[in-house]
Formats: sequence, structure tokens, C-alpha cells
Amino acid sequence: MKKSKLTALLLAAVMSVGMFTACGKGDESASDAADAKTIRDITSMELIGEMKTGWNLGNTLDSTITNPTGSETPTDWETAWGQPVTTKAMIDSVKAQGFNVLRVPVTWEGKFGEAPDYTIKADWLARVKEVVDYGIDNDMFVILNMHHEEWHMPTADNEESAEKILRALWAQIADYFKDYDEKLIFEGMNEPRLKGTPMEWNGGNQEAREVINQLNAAFVETVRASGGNNEKRHLMIPTYAASTMDSVLNDFVIPNDDKVIVSVHAYLPYTFALADNASGTSEWSADNFADTKDIDSLIANLKKRYIDKGQAVIIGEYGTRNRSFNTEPRAECARYYVSKATEAGIPCIWWDNNAFTGNGENFGLFNRTSFEWRFPEIVSAIMESCGASGSTSNTSAESSAE
Repeated sequence: MKKSKLTALLLAAVMSVGMFTACGKGDESASDAADAKTIRDITSMELIGEMKTGWNLGNTLDSTITNPTGSETPTDWETAWGQPVTTKAMIDSVKAQGFNVLRVPVTWEGKFGEAPDYTIKADWLARVKEVVDYGIDNDMFVILNMHHEEWHMPTADNEESAEKILRALWAQIADYFKDYDEKLIFEGMNEPRLKGTPMEWNGGNQEAREVINQLNAAFVETVRASGGNNEKRHLMIPTYAASTMDSVLNDFVIPNDDKVIVSVHAYLPYTFALADNASGTSEWSADNFADTKDIDSLIANLKKRYIDKGQAVIIGEYGTRNRSFNTEPRAECARYYVSKATEAGIPCIWWDNNAFTGNGENFGLFNRTSFEWRFPEIVSAIMESCGASGSTSNTSAESSAE
């Protein structure tokens, strides 16, 4: 159940909880209890060179509640879309498979107060820290972002308001995590776009793309000014809707900063990876040019535009839907996609929403309830393609659970 994404990427191709209820301004660092870690002064190109492959904790801390009352606990938010409470054992298993990047999508809306401070609730910050630390303690790179936010509609009329909120929130988050080293990466926004408009998923318009450039610049400036290790923190900035359309990339402005990473999403080829079952296909072959051309074009374009010029890129979301008994072509596609991206020097992060059956967006690889890796063939293909190593000994449950 990745919200509002289908048409988007046709063209472009998310326990233990601290018992705190008071609000705080995020002025108390998450690592005050421990010594600050030294952060290496390396470029983002050097950083992504250390990444193998990644996994998204999808539809979890990024879940939303339709009509929040303000009395929700972190657990209420975390489980609102049917996910179990995240545990360290889950992330231990993710690392054991060979993933060395953990992306933690987080929706902050509903957990912060009114203007002008927009104070983030202390218990929510504490819970986010717990999950981030599950990855950090596994020596993983962890990407922390803002996900399903409604306040940053990229229009000229809303730009001033959106920038105030973005600066206020990221100032608090950056201060809270300021002592973490380069393993923690901040991602300013997820898929900023003109939600609910005819332009939402087709590249938007020039005004929207310019507003996103301004918000990205404000994000970088805010983090850089926040102290601690944030002067050298690696920061991801998205294109409009995280799209790779030429019209979007042509208008995309990257701040002059060697620790900034371009963030895009690409579920390809669309009819195999993302389209609903009525219009999609369950077949894919590396021997069929029609199946591989979109992947080839994407990687070649990103390499030419960015990697060859020393600009780091991460594909923050990709994956293919389970369409019943098509594990073999999904594994073949993952092998091809990740191989091409790895050759170009671009890490890829699989979108795992813990969904497996039915007609929805079934991107799940790891069943977080049963602790079963449902499609070890796909995981093995990913690891072999990026040069990672891990344990993929779980037997596929396809035959018994499809």
C-alpha cells in the first residue's frame, strides 16, 4: 500500500516506546548520553561507494492517521497501516541478508505543534531514534526522511509557509541527531509534488519545480547551520515527485555542496513493476529489449547527468510487485536492475511494505510477523548483483502462501 504512486512512475519512470508524553523542542541531542562520534570528511561519491544495497522500512513510521485527535502514542502511528511494531531483531535480520543501507521513511505531520515553533513531540523523536539506532547498531547506513507530509505543497503561494515549517522541523531533527557520524543521512523530503492536481505525476510545472529547488536549498542550509557533525552530514534532496523525467531533471538545481546526494525513485519497467494487475504483466526477461530498455535508459541517463560529473545519486525506492507465482522473473529483473545500477555506481533501496498477497502493491520481501524472507531468490539476486553477502537460506513460501 504505497500511497498515490501508480501513475507517478508510469511516466518517470513506507516494542518498546519511551513513555514520554510531553512536547519538547528537540533541543536535547539524541546522543547526549554518549560521546559524539567523529564524522569523516568525505564526499558523497565516496560515501555511496561504500553502500551495497538497501531496504526500506515501508508503511511504518511513515503511516498516517486520517483523523488524529492528538492523543495518539508513537505505537498508534507506527501500526496505523497494519504493520507490527518494529524491533531490533527485524533490522538484525535485514542486515543479516546483506543489506547495508536502511531507509527509514517518517511522517512528521500530526506529531508537531503550532506555529511558530512547530515543536516535534518528544516521544515521537525518541521512537524515531530507537529505530534509527537499530540500523546504526548494525553498522548500516541509515537514511532518515520526511515522507507523507501535506504542508509542503510546492506552489508559489505556499512556498513561504512550507519553508518556515521545513526549516523549523529540520532544525529540531538535525539538532537531535547532530552527534551521529556519516552513517546517518538526512533526506529532506520524499516525493514533493502537486498532490491532487492533474499535474501531480506528470512532472508538475516550472513553478512547482522551482519551489522544490528552494525548499531543497533551505533544507541544506538549515542542516549545515545546526551544529555538531551536521556541517559534514550527507544530505539527500529529491527531484519533483522523485521523478527522473527529463523535464524534471532539466529544472533540478543542486546546491554547490560535495555532500549532497540526488534522490530519485524508479519502479521499472512500469507494467511489470508497478502497474495494477488489470493492466500489468507478470512476465519479464533480460533477453527481451522491450523489458530492459527502460532500465537501461534510466541508468544511462543518471550516469551521464550526475555520476560521470562526480554527483552522487541514490535510487531511494524501486521494486516489483508480487503477481502470484512470478518469483523467477522478479528475481531476474532485480538481478538486471541492480547489476546495471551497481556498474554505474548507484545504490538502490528496495521498497518493502510488508505486503505479499491480494491485488495491492505487494512489494514485501520480509514478513515482519513470521520473520520469514518470503522470496529468497529475489534477495539472492540483489546481493549477487551488488557484490554483497548475507544469509538467504529461508525457503520461499510462494508455493504455500500465494
